[in-house]
Parts: sequence; C-alpha cells; structure tokens
Amino acid sequence: MGLLTFKGGIHPYEGKELTMDKPIEVYLPKGDMVYPLSQHIGAPAKPLVKKGDRVLAGQKIAEAGGFVSAHIHSSVSGTVKCIESRLTAGGNKVNSIVIENDEAFESVDYSANVKPLEDMSREDIIAAIQEAGIVGMGGAGFPTHVKLSPKNIEAIDYIIVNGSECEPYLTSDYRRMMEVPEKIVKGLEVVLKLFPNASGIIAIEDNKPKAIQLLKEMVANNPKIKVNKMKTKYPEGAERQLIYANTKRYINSNMLPADAGCIVHNIDTLVAIYEAIYNGKPLIERIVTVTGDAIVNPKNYKVLLGTNFQELIDAAGGYKKDEPEKIIAGGPMMGKAVISTDIPIVKGSSAILCMQEDEVAACEPSNCIRCGRCVSVCPGRVNPSKLAKLAELGKIDEFVEQDGMECCECGCCSYICPAKRHLTQTIAATRKSILASRKK
Repeated sequence: MGLLTFKGGIHPYEGKELTMDKPIEVYLPKGDMVYPLSQHIGAPAKPLVKKGDRVLAGQKIAEAGGFVSAHIHSSVSGTVKCIESRLTAGGNKVNSIVIENDEAFESVDYSANVKPLEDMSREDIIAAIQEAGIVGMGGAGFPTHVKLSPKNIEAIDYIIVNGSECEPYLTSDYRRMMEVPEKIVKGLEVVLKLFPNASGIIAIEDNKPKAIQLLKEMVANNPKIKVNKMKTKYPEGAERQLIYANTKRYINSNMLPADAGCIVHNIDTLVAIYEAIYNGKPLIERIVTVTGDAIVNPKNYKVLLGTNFQELIDAAGGYKKDEPEKIIAGGPMMGKAVISTDIPIVKGSSAILCMQEDEVAACEPSNCIRCGRCVSVCPGRVNPSKLAKLAELGKIDEFVEQDGMECCECGCCSYICPAKRHLTQTIAATRKSILASRKK
C-alpha cells in the first residue's frame, strides 16, 4: 500500500534537523508569569484570584467562562501582582493574570484528584479533562472536553492522533513520541474508552521512521490502535487533510470532524490527558521548540505556561548576531510574526522561530501571471488567485460562492506563487471579516 496522503500540498524546507535529535530539556522560569484569560477558542476565562493572593503551582486561577471555554491554572507558586491587559503572540492585548514567581515551585497535591481509570465513568473522565483545562495544543486551542462531547458518541469511528507535525522546524511532537510514547498511547486509550465503536489511528509522516517504529511496538498488542505512515508533505497534519488521508472521508468548513465520525487530537494534547487522568495534573506545561538560523543553540524545552518568550530565547543561547529580522510564534507556514518577545507561552505555543532574514518582506509582489500553481497545490481545491482578487475588490458574495470559506489558510498558495502575491493573507483577512459579521 502506498503512503497515505491528499491532493495538493507542497514540500518546503523542513528545518527539523536543527532540533529533532535534541532531547527535551526542562526549563524553570525566573521572571513574572503571565496567564492570558483568552488562550483557547470560546469565552474568556474568569479570574478566581485578586491582587495580593498567594497561589500554588497547579491551583486554578481562572474558571471557564462558559461551556466552550477552559480553566486556567497557575504553573508556579507566587503572588498575584495584578490582573491587566498584556500583549500576546497574536498582536492583541488580552486581560491577563500576572503572578510574581517565587521560584519555590510549591504545588497543590495532584494525587487527591486521581481515581483508577477502571472506576471512572464517561462523565468522570470528561469532567477530569475539563477540570484540567485541556485544550487542543496544536494551535487551535479548542477545549478538549467539548470535542469529546459530540451529539452521538456511537457515530464516532476513529480517534486520529496527529503525529505528522508537518509544519517546518517544529519537533516538539516528535520528541514527545520519542521520549514518552507510553503516555501518548495511554492517553489515546483513555479517549477510546469514551467511544465504544471507535478505533485509534496514530498518523505519522514517513520522515520520522524512528517514531513510527517505536509507536508500532507500543501498540503491537492493542488491536484497537494502529500506526499509519503518511507521506511527508505540507499540510499533511491539517485536520481536513489528515482525516481524508486516513479515512477517505471529507469534511468542509460547515462540518466538524465528528460529522465524519472522527475526532482528531494533537500529540501533546494526549499527553495532557494522560497527566490529568493518571496523575491528576492540570495543563500547566507544554513542549516548545526554540529554533531558527538566528538562535545560538536550538532546543526543545518543557516549559511552564506563562513563561516569557525572551527568557526562553535567552535559555537557548540568545541570538547569533543582532536582533533577527523576523520572530515567529509557531512555524513559518501558519505561525504569527510577533512584534515583541515580551509575551507569554500559552497552551497553543508550539515553537519560537527566529530567522536572521525576513525573506517574505524582501519580496515585492507583482501581478498574477495566471500560471495556476496556486490551484495545483491548494489542499482545499479552490482557486486562491481568483479568491484573492475577489477579496481585494470587496466582492464578498462572489467570494463565498467561489468557496472562499473552504480556505484553511495553510499558506501553500503564497509559498508557491512566482509573483510573490500575498494570497493567503488577503483571503484570510476576508474570511475573518465574514466570520465576524456572521457572529453579529
């Protein structure tokens, strides 16, 4: 059988050799910790603490603001300095809890939250995941307890684990697969317990042969879980493409994966589920890849949420030369360029990418030459050039009619365009405006 994949996609420079063989290092922060109340899809969390309160690591400091929301826990012990607006990686300011880290790292007793898995009902498991504040850690930040509560649990056939990590430079999920595969498998087994008709698929790109072999050995005696080898191609890990490649089922912008009988989880999300169920530990840490040609010593770090970007950059040796031309929160394809490194690591922070040169800014866009390359690589099978033109002209109705909402904003079209047009950015801005107007 050939490698599993989808139509379209690109093969950008991977950059993973910088960190893929660097074992995870634990980093303990020294500065103030910042916890934005909106680091997930849905309603912002509501503070449970006030200025002057002393908190412990693992203590809930903000509660979910609704069903589609998530609790937030302190990752350190210390004192609440203030609750104020702070800058985030998205470039916007978000109401945040600021805690003065006492560096003692005193913790709550997690063991008090642990029950044997065999004694836990479906409701118990989902409640524990919700209490732990777990969200999708691939970047989207969708609350996990909501994802695990579809209308019809009997209709879920597959739990797909996204181990492809197709975004260039990122190796945090790869290191998780290499170092704690047992936690990934046990986390998946917890989720499978919630869906009686489902089987598990761990989908990994074929540029990670060691991880594929290791996970296959881990699930060899579990008939409900298999490891699928994916073709190395971007964006193989995008939810729609991952589902199609592994099940040949199709979803569009009006559907959820559950509508196709699937639920998709990121590698680090499953580790967080394991920690919540087996150790009673809330989501207070994640793996972050600090990398790029501007970094002295690129590494993978286990980082406490709320840690400052610049502090983590300094831990990796800082910059080789002067300030890099571009710093990205995430990878080069779907990450966000940041205007400051005085921002916190949040639940969806997968990487800090520092580049000596800004290749995008150096390219001056020119007129479309109608080569069709953007169409050939688009995983959503739309016409990016035409959609961008409609967006520029403000023809919103026609933009929607031409399936503009099916764009997944992966960046393939902008990457391949010989005219260096800002196709993805233009389409994404229009989609954002349309979605905002629909909410109103």
